[in-house]
Amino acid sequence: MFEDSGPVLSGDLLKTLHSRAGDYDRENAFFAEDLEDLREAGYLRAAIPVDRGGLGLSLAELNREQRRLGYWAPATGVGINMHLYWTGPTADLARAGDAGVDWLVEDIVAGKVFAAGHGEPGNDMGLFDSLTAAVPVSGGYRVSGHKVFTSLSPAWDWLGIHARDDSDPEDPKVVHGFVARDSEGVRTEPTWDTLGLRATASHDTYLDNVFIPHERVVGISEVGAVPEGYVSGILPWVLPMLGNVYLGLGRRAVDLALDTARRRKTRSTGDAPVASKPLVQYLAAEAELVLEGATAQLDELTAGLTAGVDYGERTLPRLFAAKENATRAARQATDLAMEIVGASSLHRRGELERLYRDVRAGAFHPPNSEAVHDFIGRSVLGLL
Repeated sequence: MFEDSGPVLSGDLLKTLHSRAGDYDRENAFFAEDLEDLREAGYLRAAIPVDRGGLGLSLAELNREQRRLGYWAPATGVGINMHLYWTGPTADLARAGDAGVDWLVEDIVAGKVFAAGHGEPGNDMGLFDSLTAAVPVSGGYRVSGHKVFTSLSPAWDWLGIHARDDSDPEDPKVVHGFVARDSEGVRTEPTWDTLGLRATASHDTYLDNVFIPHERVVGISEVGAVPEGYVSGILPWVLPMLGNVYLGLGRRAVDLALDTARRRKTRSTGDAPVASKPLVQYLAAEAELVLEGATAQLDELTAGLTAGVDYGERTLPRLFAAKENATRAARQATDLAMEIVGASSLHRRGELERLYRDVRAGAFHPPNSEAVHDFIGRSVLGLL
């Protein structure tokens, strides 16, 4: 039985979010009501230490909550993940006594929404480089560029971005910082009309000579290098949580299919449930096998990270692999669920059809499948 209630997300709240998911998808509408419910429950500040006004959830606990959310409302889970992964490194540094994140802690506890502005058309290097320009000026930077897949577009207060500083052509840098929504030169272009994850409202964002003061810069790294400090702290939070959202989705798809197999009867089975068919049993077992493997990997990794295990040079490969295996398992499990249910799974009136569309996006979240294979392949071959 899937555990549908946790320390923050109650069963009743999850069922409420689930009741809206279909309408959000059909209407291509942002999950505004879900966001308010999650804010009211304290979920936006769940990772922040209790003595700083948060709920004090660990990395492992928040990952389990995201899996539950992905089970009931996957688009909401993916969208809110773009906020939660900023709160993770903020919480880590706050516990370490770093006063530099005080403003982040205060705004997160106040209910401000943070979003990710890392996607750029044509940039397949993620955080390692940027097509957005950062020009040093007195007191900070002026940034100009085009960001895509900006989830939470209707609601964010702060947009975490990265941009390239070419002021020294011999030593270009990647600047990481936060843009305030009310900054002059920020524009959202409604472009989000997609196959799946429609409720995330991941519209395009244009930055035209937007000022970022030095106090809102959270990191500067070499082009092509793995970021350090606050920015590197994002990865242990974002990748497992993203994988868990999709894993929850895959679990939901399989549970729907198993329920159908137990109830649906056919002539060839003598009016017995189709669950009695050997092929259906085989498909059900295959689905469980892929979900169990990915679940074990994510749980082991997040438990280790929470306990402070130092994976050394294996840290990034493990994080990349966990995200890739979880999203892959979710796709495989959902495909198997469709086979178990049969042709009726194609109907838009059914939840499974929406899950089939939503799960497709997992392969494209940075690092996408190509980037994962490139990084891990070069890593194990000693080419990094």
